Amino acid sequence: MNFSAEVCPFEEADEYRAEGRAQGRIIQAAQNVLTVLTARRLGLSAQQREQLAACTDLDQLEAWLLQAVTATSADELFG
Repeated sequence: MNFSAEVCPFEEADEYRAEGRAQGRIIQAAQNVLTVLTARRLGLSAQQREQLAACTDLDQLEAWLLQAVTATSADELFG
C-alpha cells in the first residue's frame, strides 16, 4: 500500500469520525435543551422547535440550555 503524498485513508476516516462526534454533541445539546424545557413544562411553538432543531452552533445550544434552567417561558430563549 502506498501512502505517499495522497491523503491517508486512515486520516480521512479520522476526519469523518471527528465530524460525527461533533454532530453528535450538537444533537445531544439540542435534546438537552428540549429535555429541560419539557421537564419544566415550558412548551415550544412549532417555530421554536424548528429553530432548536436547525441550530448547529454548540455555543448557542449551551447558552440556551443554561437559560432553560431559569426561564419562565420558551420565549426567553428564542424570543
